[in-house]
Amino acid sequence: MKYISCLIGALCLVISTGNAQNLTLEDYNRAVSFTHGNIYNKAVFNLNTKANWFENGKGFWFIDYSKRGKVYKEVKFNNLKVVSLFNHEKLANALADFLDKEVEPNNLKLSNIEYENERTLVFNTFGKQFTLLLESYQIQLREEEKKADAKKFEIKSPNGKWIAYTKDYNLFIKSTVTSEVHQLSFDGKKNYEYASYYGWYDKMEGERGERPKHFSVNWSQDSKWLATNLIDLQNAEKMYLLDWSIDSLYKPKLLSYYRGSPGDTTMVHVKPVFYNIEKKQEVKTQLPKNTHINSVSIQWTDKSGVILANYRPRGFKNEFVKEVDLNTATERTLIQEISDTNVDNFRFWTIKDKEKIIFLSERSGWRQLYSLDLKTEEIIPLTNGNYYINDISHIDEDDGIVYFLASGKEEENNPYHQQLYKVTLKGKTTLLTSEKLHHQVSFSKDGAYFVDNFSAVNVPTKTVLRASKNGEILVHLTEADASEVEEKGWLAPEPFQLIAKDGKTTIYGAIWKPSNFNASNSYPIIDATYTGPHTQRFPKSFDVAFYNQSLSELGFIVMQVDGLGSSGRSKAFHNHSYKNMGNNLEDHVLAIKHLGEKNSWIDIDRVGIFGHSAGGYDTGRAMTAFPDFYKVGVASSGDHDFRMEKAWWPEMYQGWPIDETYENVSNITNAKNLKGKLLLVHGGLDDNVNPSATFKFAEALINADKEFDLLILPSQRHGYVGKHRDYFIKKRWNYFVEHLLGEKPIWDFSLNSK
Repeated sequence: MKYISCLIGALCLVISTGNAQNLTLEDYNRAVSFTHGNIYNKAVFNLNTKANWFENGKGFWFIDYSKRGKVYKEVKFNNLKVVSLFNHEKLANALADFLDKEVEPNNLKLSNIEYENERTLVFNTFGKQFTLLLESYQIQLREEEKKADAKKFEIKSPNGKWIAYTKDYNLFIKSTVTSEVHQLSFDGKKNYEYASYYGWYDKMEGERGERPKHFSVNWSQDSKWLATNLIDLQNAEKMYLLDWSIDSLYKPKLLSYYRGSPGDTTMVHVKPVFYNIEKKQEVKTQLPKNTHINSVSIQWTDKSGVILANYRPRGFKNEFVKEVDLNTATERTLIQEISDTNVDNFRFWTIKDKEKIIFLSERSGWRQLYSLDLKTEEIIPLTNGNYYINDISHIDEDDGIVYFLASGKEEENNPYHQQLYKVTLKGKTTLLTSEKLHHQVSFSKDGAYFVDNFSAVNVPTKTVLRASKNGEILVHLTEADASEVEEKGWLAPEPFQLIAKDGKTTIYGAIWKPSNFNASNSYPIIDATYTGPHTQRFPKSFDVAFYNQSLSELGFIVMQVDGLGSSGRSKAFHNHSYKNMGNNLEDHVLAIKHLGEKNSWIDIDRVGIFGHSAGGYDTGRAMTAFPDFYKVGVASSGDHDFRMEKAWWPEMYQGWPIDETYENVSNITNAKNLKGKLLLVHGGLDDNVNPSATFKFAEALINADKEFDLLILPSQRHGYVGKHRDYFIKKRWNYFVEHLLGEKPIWDFSLNSK
């Protein structure tokens, strides 16, 4: 009886764990087969077809991919037929003869294809530009137009009469007729520089390295006015990097760049300045001198000396569009956006012939479209409803029609799937894409046609040409083909939904399963996170259906979800993350528990998480704020303390001035709470998210006597490339294999990346 009891107990243990996989090289190779470089247009085809519109306005070309290779095709508007753009075999032979090398007809790599005339094509390949005579298939190497000698430090006026340039940090203009020179600014000096600009990735080498030289001016179309910026670096502080990766150096190279952190006043400041060319004088305005994260942008109107200026004061709770008349040195506020949290996602466009500005605003609680009459200053809503407008796709200025993409407008449609609409300046809205899927569109230059890729993460893409006037499908172009991987057991990601932490709002996500999925097994689940409030995580379209498949193939369920606080829904939905980014993962925890209750094959006692950048912060936050729930994390390029980040992003979403919430949500502050296995990864030359916070997080973990792992990729910036990317992917896979799956990892396999 004891023997039988032990046998039953052992059997129950096997059944309960159900995850003894004994990973083999074959499993790793299967995972590799689903990586981006090995699957897109190699095992799955036409996930998203790009329309390349001809400059002559007569049609477009695209590539149709299949197992046999790729075929370049075209559609001309005069007959709306899909035909081959050229004879692939003849062109391959012509190129092979000319270049004296083998060229495969089903694997041509052409770009910048245009019609020089009806019988001649121009294209680029093998780093050269060719012309092709379509009747004879003779090709000729094209003499590329030699660009004028790099005169990037001077700009000629539209009428050709003046050249603007700088000397000793001041702005000058020179007559092209008389060679007469006029100095426009007089107080410029080093670090107080006219006609320059702030370069986000400007690097300085060494202790006293020079900032790269820049030049930028903006002439009015009538050449009577000149706009530029004064760049003030006098009190600006720098961030630093050490480059240890140079083989020929045995000391690290010191690099620095100007970048403000939240709350800093010691930043680069930018002041807009304007000049009357006839008077050779500066025209003073009341526009502010702001920091580099909220500088004033300007655009000229059709009225001489009249500009539109757009800016946000520090804190991002206000945004202005002002009209400034340089002739009279007067201004009027056209649009002012106000928010108790932040003004985000505001954009505007001018319709000059109608003397109107249209703009996207969340003032109603949803991102909607508005029209401003420049004569009367009256603002009217062009759209109205509880849905979100993602973008303006095209504006027909002649007929006063705006084409826009919006999500959540149609009943029973997923609120992340966008559809295309048009609206007149009188507010009449028409749906142009009836399929309740996610539509990605590209308009012809004249706006008469658009190419539409529509799909869902579990519905293959169809690509069609449609008429803009009514959305009618005119031509079927391509369809996605995933049959090859489906035959091997691949299943599309499964969308899911649940109620968020507020107890009322529906949130959405999706899970990936391995292609050898077995419902009798028990799988760890990994949260592929990025709660950055400016983005979405729900996978909307079929072209992202394979993003997490390779990791899943190693024996994991992988999840992506959008909790409260992410973008693309109501302003109230978005506001959940304001000054509260440390709690963005609460809905992720709810989602994983929901999936575990619903699916017996998900083991919520084995939960992992990974993310990059803001997702790297999420990972550190998960491991320190939910230490009993998340067991294994891989945090790459994470901004682990917002006080050490670039200023605009935290000030927009965590608030300004800086307060105690910054310390409360810091992974460094909470390092003492770590219980699970954590791998920190960072590029040594990351000039987007400086690696300092990762080092400081590591120091805090050491001081708290917490075991963790650290990987620095010395030569890498914010994104990892080449061998370093492959190394990181292998490291991330194996970290989860060893610590979450409980298997012995294999290192000696190739990702076949190039």
